[in-house]
Amino acid sequence: MKRVRGSRIRLVFLFVGCVQAGCNGGVGNNGGGGGNNGGGGTSSPQFAYVANNSSNNVSAFTINASTGALTYVGSVPAGTGPRSVTVDPTGTFAYVANDASNNISTFTINASSGALTPVGSPVATGSAPNWVTVEPSRKFAYVANLLSNTVSVFTINPTTGALTVAGLPVATGTHPESVAVDPTGRFAYVANGEGTVSAFTINPSTGALTPVTNSPFAAGGNPFSATVDPTGRFLYVANYASSNVSAFTINPSTGALTAVTGSPFLSGQFSGDFTYSVTVDPSGKFTYVGNYGSNSISAFTINTNTGALTAISGSPFAAGTSPQSVTVDSSGKFAYVANFNSNDVSVFTINASSGALTPVGSPVPAAGVSPYSVITAGKIQ
Repeated sequence: MKRVRGSRIRLVFLFVGCVQAGCNGGVGNNGGGGGNNGGGGTSSPQFAYVANNSSNNVSAFTINASTGALTYVGSVPAGTGPRSVTVDPTGTFAYVANDASNNISTFTINASSGALTPVGSPVATGSAPNWVTVEPSRKFAYVANLLSNTVSVFTINPTTGALTVAGLPVATGTHPESVAVDPTGRFAYVANGEGTVSAFTINPSTGALTPVTNSPFAAGGNPFSATVDPTGRFLYVANYASSNVSAFTINPSTGALTAVTGSPFLSGQFSGDFTYSVTVDPSGKFTYVGNYGSNSISAFTINTNTGALTAISGSPFAAGTSPQSVTVDSSGKFAYVANFNSNDVSVFTINASSGALTPVGSPVPAAGVSPYSVITAGKIQ
């Protein structure tokens, strides 16, 4: 299966704007979840950022904490072909993976306006960095390099946000599309386009990755996005080619994966949905999946005992054209979807009881071309 993404044809989308136990490295997980900070207080949505793949920029928006509506702040240049944008756990820095220029751009976030300011020059990675995520302690960043079949490891300067290479890139499976880190910061998971998930333990001092025994683990067809639920018990992987979601339980001691009974779960209504992105809400009750081929978002409830998924009534929900990335804000009240071919962002409210999605007005122009990734940042109240 081949498809066009940005300027290339290839085979083959965390909110981390909160300090909390459920941050998922990203759609940082670009397409990761948000939540409370785990230390008292609640998190309120504040800003949203969109990486625009064909216009080589990142758009910034403020979020209306009551309605979820977006207001455009401005945009800044990134490298060539930005695919992934994530925010560090304090909401201080933003990182963008630039696929065609093989580097990562770093920005500081203005705490009042949300505007982005570059930090130095972009930092080199492997070939075709497709995804960047920051682990919960904000000491390390991980980058999935799609064409060099590696993950790059960086240390983060806590004052400036600057990245420094930490050792040699680590080998993964073929075509690593994304990387997710569990809420404890002990394990990292890489979705490989070849149909597997590579699992690693993380050295808490150096950030170094060590393969988990029996890794990689089998997933569906062409895994693209991975996310860990807020409890750290389950991993979900969006499989593009097989239009479904693989669900795994995570061994809390070793990080090893075991397929959930019934996995994989069909993401849409037919095999051509082309599942690109998966995220879990901060409560750990709901999962949302972006279906590129059917212009929709599938919604599921999560069995908190087993990790199994059950479709929510009314799912899938209509989005814009070719939804590339989906994320849930830190409060769990709103979902945002980057629509690649309609150049806009869909905004939804989330029913706290059922998980159903309701559109908030019309999709918002992305202020760029080919929005590939969307992420939100929040503030603790």
